[in-house]
Amino acid sequence: MLHELIRQGEGERLEFKKKTTHPTRISRTLVSLANTHGGQVLVGVDDDGRVVGVRDAEEEIYVLRQAAEHFVDPPLTNLRFREVEEDDRIVLIVTVPESPRKPHRAQVADGDWRSYVRVRDESVQASGLTEKVLERSEPSTGVEWMPLNKEELAVLDYLRTHPRITLPQYMKLLNIGKRRAFRTLIKLTLHGYIRHHDKEREPYYTL
Repeated sequence: MLHELIRQGEGERLEFKKKTTHPTRISRTLVSLANTHGGQVLVGVDDDGRVVGVRDAEEEIYVLRQAAEHFVDPPLTNLRFREVEEDDRIVLIVTVPESPRKPHRAQVADGDWRSYVRVRDESVQASGLTEKVLERSEPSTGVEWMPLNKEELAVLDYLRTHPRITLPQYMKLLNIGKRRAFRTLIKLTLHGYIRHHDKEREPYYTL
């Protein structure tokens, strides 16, 4: 089972960690998984998928529990832990269920709490708009269905082969005006088809 997971590589539902260094760092990963579709963290596996093992599984579990309960708001209380032995090395499989209490925020500094979502294999800070969508969403119910027109389907088709799209890229893709393009992107965001990210200089959208 462990090898099958590692073979999948890091992605939206899977993260590799050599070890959990500090609760504030791992809390971002836990929050991003809980806010998205849930997933697993393999502690004792490096970025290349090499099993390095953990020195003390109990200590790792302690740090993870601290992170989930004291560095996440609202706290994550339903993490599951499983120890797997591979070539005399212990790997900790941490299962993070998708949360019914979104959005969760991670403490990144004193008095500074931020929400994160999972985009491909990264924990990305969520925008205010994405937080509003998370508040409305139910776990694993998928998107709020609506019939899509050609312009809306074009965004989804583009994002299946590209990691992100910006407003100017979308305007150029369909040769449409700014107002119309923006209205389409926001509509898709509010219905849960795409996510909006505004923490970089230029906002962008992802699946």
